[in-house]
Order: sequence, then structure tokens, then C-alpha cells
Amino acid sequence: MQDRSLSRRAVIASATVVAASTAGVVGAAATPAIAHGRDRRLKRIVSRMSVEAKIGQLFVPYFYGTSATSPSQLDQDRNLRELGVRTVAELIAKYHIGGVIYFHGWTNNIQDPQQIADLSNGVQRASLALPTPIPSLISIDQEHGVNVRIGSGATQLPGAMALGAGRSLSGARTAGRISGAELAALGIHQNFAPVADVNVNPANPIINVRSFGADAREVGRMVAAQVTGYQQVGVVACAKHFPGHGDTGQDSHTGLPVITHTREEWERIDAPPFRAAIAAGVDSIMTAHLQVPALDPSNDPATLSPAILQGVLRDELGFDGVIVTDALNMEGVRTKYGDDRVPVLALKAGADQLLFPPDIDVAYHGVLAAVRDGEITEERLDESVLRILRVKDKAGLFDGSPYASPREVDRVVGARRHRLAAARIAERTTTLLVNEDEALPLHRRQRRLLVVGASPAFPTDDTRTTVPELAAAFDELGYRTSHLATGRAPDAAKIDEAVAAARGRDVVVVTTDNVSATSAQRTLVSRLLATGVPVVHLAVRNPYDIAHLGDVRASLASYCWTEVELRAAARVIAGRVEPRGKLPVPVQRADDPAEVLFRLGHGLSYDDRPGALTTAAPTSD
Repeated sequence: MQDRSLSRRAVIASATVVAASTAGVVGAAATPAIAHGRDRRLKRIVSRMSVEAKIGQLFVPYFYGTSATSPSQLDQDRNLRELGVRTVAELIAKYHIGGVIYFHGWTNNIQDPQQIADLSNGVQRASLALPTPIPSLISIDQEHGVNVRIGSGATQLPGAMALGAGRSLSGARTAGRISGAELAALGIHQNFAPVADVNVNPANPIINVRSFGADAREVGRMVAAQVTGYQQVGVVACAKHFPGHGDTGQDSHTGLPVITHTREEWERIDAPPFRAAIAAGVDSIMTAHLQVPALDPSNDPATLSPAILQGVLRDELGFDGVIVTDALNMEGVRTKYGDDRVPVLALKAGADQLLFPPDIDVAYHGVLAAVRDGEITEERLDESVLRILRVKDKAGLFDGSPYASPREVDRVVGARRHRLAAARIAERTTTLLVNEDEALPLHRRQRRLLVVGASPAFPTDDTRTTVPELAAAFDELGYRTSHLATGRAPDAAKIDEAVAAARGRDVVVVTTDNVSATSAQRTLVSRLLATGVPVVHLAVRNPYDIAHLGDVRASLASYCWTEVELRAAARVIAGRVEPRGKLPVPVQRADDPAEVLFRLGHGLSYDDRPGALTTAAPTSD
């Protein structure tokens, strides 16, 4: 069952370059004459804009509230305290803002599809009321899987690593098309996805399952497919985080990571997915707040590095689309410079869109001062504004109405055809890692199940949690299921309760979430195995959990715990569908990271001989 292979360093050394080709991206069919004519029109718009309006087009701030003009009093107070205005409409008017970003939860932007569409329309009305009326480019982080903003009412799709396990280019492309179509119906035309980072570090605290995997070629193929899917339906895709965030053990939200790859390693590991995205016609690329000494020895974060953004991304890779900074409130970009200087330095490095400044007034006036002092020329502003207007034009915001239609929201968002397609995509992603003595699929007589273990809340709905939702999925398949959520750190009493609950059950399905060497989840699994009741293990986030769990006879990975992945996993365990997923990352031994326990591409099927390994070639269906 074990495959002796290479250390993480060797995994890095084996990554390969991919050149991706796609067709059908938004705007690709335009003739040179039409494109030239559109550019002339956009340049005329830029020529009529004031310096203040040009600067405003660069910013993509957050705001509070579900309405552009009449948010709750609480949200008005928060806007006034943090942004100096009561509403996003006032924010747009004050700073000539070119785009905004929606968040779930803390900013209270998202409740349900019709409300989101109404909010988008309010944002557009405010933008079109400016002296130079320009539609807003509304953005969101709707990666799916563990990082999703719109939950209720919208189709939930497998995240990146799950899609990487499915190895279907058509699946990745279809997922992008479905997500993009629903976002466009809601008036959202820029999605900060797909993640193009190659996750070669299992301890990566911020990318991890948000990545398609550890193989640079496969990540590039998936990235190109998703870019095509999004942009075919008029949504601006954004490959992130350049020049690559996949090999770090530090979160750039809280510090400044350092990528120690040599230039040659960067070319083989980190660059391929971005080259693939560019070949696919990606409209925007997001920067990373990290140091890469091999690309720039100055120790500035990539977001502020002319050598990386202009020298590598623009000059070497040939990207002429919109460069978006990662959020400027993150510590990774604020460690060396003040909040007034960070946006100035980002623009001088080559960035176009300035995302999420911690203080919009400080950031805006920092750029304005730099222009008035001659540090940034108006010609440099024009370059970025024109790029931003080009992607707005490609997204169709200048053609006809930029407003969302309530009827289209009802027709598209969460459509039954989308949900069925999402279920089909998810069913080929669940990965069977261990199946000793043909423990799976469940036998006909195994009807009484206990679902127990870690139970993280759904990413956008904390009223729904993993264990009861998985139990409900088994109930729908005809099982008699009880459940007990023990959490990520069960104490002795909770473990005893789980062991007692296992008595009289035919099978225990135990879920884990980010198991570590010292995790109490290991004790839970060990105690359940000691009961003699058959145990099926499901890692609901990291496929690396199995390395810490010893002698489980059946183990699967779902890569996330939202409804679509949990239902797919239940159907695989029950034998309703064949396990088809293949590990998109290697799993190393917990006690000896130099040895690989399950190599990249590992995945069992029910047709295999016990203990046999199947590795399927990537598919392009």
C-alpha cells in the first residue's frame, strides 16, 4: 500500500512546464478592426476623465450593507466609522470608485440572490451617476469549495483540489461556466478565481485545498479550463497569486512569507499555471504579498516589485491584462511601508487595480499626492484605467444595460440543471485511498450507520455542519443513520460518548478535518477502531489526514465539506457510484516526510484487486 518515492523537494524538482491552448474566451472573436474601434472609444472616455476620476477607477474597496443606498443603521454606522460615508453609493460618488468587492458575513453584503442583484443594480446606478459615467466592475472571491461567498440559493461546486482529483478538463470548464453564469446574473463580473498556485507544501496554511494540486502541468491545464469557462459567459477571471503562493508555511494575511525556490525551480513549478492562464486569455492576474529573492533580491513583496510585475509578468510572460493586487489590508504588504505608500508603490510596480485598501481615504490621497508631485505620471494612470475599461468592455458592461434582471436571477441562479451538473462533477472527485479486505462499498446488510467526527460549518451557513449533513445524505440513500459531532479537538468525555454510540452500529463513518501529530482526532479514530465495528474514514478537507491515522481499513478524501462534496462521498461509500478521484497531491508519511505514503495519482476503484493501485491518465472530456 505504500509507495516509496521522493521528498517534497523532489516533488518540486519533478514539476513540469505546460503550455495551454484554449478557445472561446470573451472577446476572442472580435476582428482587429472591431477591437481597434472599441479601443478608440475607450481612450476617448479616458481623455474626458479628471485625474481624480482616473485614480478612483483603480480602487476596489469593501463596504458594509445589503443595499447601495439604504443599508441598516448598524451598517451605516460602520461605513461612517471606517470609510467616512454612510453608503456605498456615497463612497462611489466621493472617490469616483471603479469597482467594489462583496463579502459574506462580516460586511453583510450577501443574503440571497435577489438581494445581491438589487445591490449590484444600486452600485451601477451610483457609478453611472458620476460626472464621467462608467459602469462598476463588481468583484467577489467565489472559488467554491472552502472559499465561497455566495451560498444560499446559488449552485455549490467542488473546489479546486476536488476538481484536480477529478482530472476532467470539461468538469473544470463547466464548473467555471456555471459559476460565471450565476455571478453574471447577479451583476458580478469579476471573480478572483481560479487559484493558480501549485501546492507543493502540505503544511501550506492559506492555499492548500484551494489549489488544483501539486503537479504544475495539471494545475496549468485546470487553470486554463476554468479561465475559459468563466470568460465564455462574460465574467473576468483572475489567476492568483502571482508569482506563486504554493510553497509557503506562512499566511500572507498575517506575515510576509518567503519563497525560497531558485529561478529554475520557479520556472518549473510556479510559472506554468500562470503561463497557461495567459495562453488561455485570462483577463486579470492577482499578485501575492510574499518575497521571492530569486526574482527580486530587494526583499519587497511581489505586489510592490517592478522586477516581478513589470519585469517578469509583463515583459517575460507577455501579460497585458489587468494586474490586481491582493488585499492591501494584509500584513504581508504592510510590513515595510505605510498605507499611503503601498498603493503608490503597487502602481509604480505595474499593478492596475488596488484591492481592499485598509483606509480608502489614506490610499486615495496617497496616490493623488504622488500624481500631483510627479512621482506617478498621468500617462501611467491612463495605462491602468484603459486596461480596466477594456475588461469592463469585454464583460459587456458598455453594451446595453449593466443592470441585473430579476427574471434572469430566477432562471439562472441555482438552476436545477446547474445543480445536477455540479453533482455529476463532484461524483468523479471523491478519492478512495485505502480499501483493505474490500471494506467498501458498504454491504447490503450494513444499514445502521453512525456518522461521527469533526463537523465544520458550511463556508457560508454556520447553521449547517458536516456531520448531520453527511448523516442526512446517508438517510436519503435508505440507511438508518445516527450522528454525533465531536469537533476537531474532542476531549476524553466526547470520545467516550462516540465509542458508546458506535455500539450496535453496523458501520461507523468518521470525519476528520486537518489532523496533526498531536490531534485528539487521532485518539478518536483509534478508539473507534478498537470497538471492532467497521470504520470508514472520510477526510473532509485535507487529503493529508490519512498519514496520521494508522490502520484504518477504508479511507476517502472529499477535499471539502459542502453539500455537493458530502453527497458525492456518501454515494461513493454506499456504492451508488464508482470512486474515480485520483490524488492531485502526494501524501507523505507523518513520521518520515522524505517517504511518500501515497503518490500523486493514487486512487482505488471498486474494480481493483484489494490493495491495488490505479492511476488514470488525465482526461480532456
